[in-house]
Amino acid sequence: MDNKELLKAIYKSLDEHKAKDIKIIDISAISIMADNFVIASAGNINHVHALCDYLEEDMRKIGVHFDHIEGYDTANWVLMDYGDIIVHVFDDASRDFYDLEHIWRDGKAVELTAV
Repeated sequence: MDNKELLKAIYKSLDEHKAKDIKIIDISAISIMADNFVIASAGNINHVHALCDYLEEDMRKIGVHFDHIEGYDTANWVLMDYGDIIVHVFDDASRDFYDLEHIWRDGKAVELTAV
């Protein structure tokens, strides 16, 4: 599965399970850690857990497994590493506080239609 297909599958899973304000940032030109960040929000910790659980399940169904996960226990910011794609799921307050979109503003915002 190529990165574009994986981005679509990740976006679809998050969207279907009511993630809020899903953003994709292409960081390939400014970082070697990954090609894309997917950033999404949830209204509370239970929803953060649910989004991560559904995403993991949906990706396993298509044969994709994350390399690493961080923050699941506290669930205010969960990072799921899918190799060239890193998924960040935040509760609302943590997303505002960490403001990854601002920190990575040199990356390119990606519209799903472009993927």
